[in-house]
Amino acid sequence: MMAGTFPYRRHNCPVLHDLFSPSVQHTLDLIGIFVFAISGALLAVRKNFDVFGMAVLAEVTALGGGLFRDLVIGAVPPAAFTDLGYFLMPLVATALVFFLHPEVERTQTAVNVFDAAGLGFFCVTGTTKAYDYGLGLTSSAVLGLATAVGGGVLRDVLANEVPSLLRWDRDLYAVPAIVGATMIVLFIRFDVLNAYTSSAAVLTAFLLRLLALRYHWRAPRAWNRRSSAREEPEKATAQ
Repeated sequence: MMAGTFPYRRHNCPVLHDLFSPSVQHTLDLIGIFVFAISGALLAVRKNFDVFGMAVLAEVTALGGGLFRDLVIGAVPPAAFTDLGYFLMPLVATALVFFLHPEVERTQTAVNVFDAAGLGFFCVTGTTKAYDYGLGLTSSAVLGLATAVGGGVLRDVLANEVPSLLRWDRDLYAVPAIVGATMIVLFIRFDVLNAYTSSAAVLTAFLLRLLALRYHWRAPRAWNRRSSAREEPEKATAQ
């Protein structure tokens, strides 16, 4: 992630570049962007979009959360517009899905694993970057969550679907990101944020998402719920 012109705030907290070396961080960013873009392009195929629609959903899914965060904290121009790799990686994912989408669909388990890894990494880096740019702990955690899941929400809205984040019949997605972001702000609060503790937060969010997929963990609905809304059957669409 690129730093903007806004001054950093260091309350005994290592800045983002102190947690991960620039080369490692950039590589992880690109991997996460690629996997998120795959999920956007696959949804476009299921919606029968053309190649332009596939590219749009891939770009939005991959970059939407980070773009929103950077605009909120004043890190302008956002990294999505200053690093060509960030823009091109979703196009690579689009081309892959365009020509090989049946094969990609068959590797959905692998895609889910990488998606979970991207979720963990982005909720941590998003929270840390927001704090570095002067936000409080709670606001930083909220933006960490937005970084991790914002692109998926925009993808579903553009595809005219209820965002997976809001549906009862989807395995937990936001909760692992919330846990990861919360761990980061607690580490900051108690002055123990470093490469090891931040990696523990990434790993925790990653494992929680995998366990939710494996055991179909879902958030509870309203107590003694009385609703006439039709319960849609669960689909295989990846978040």
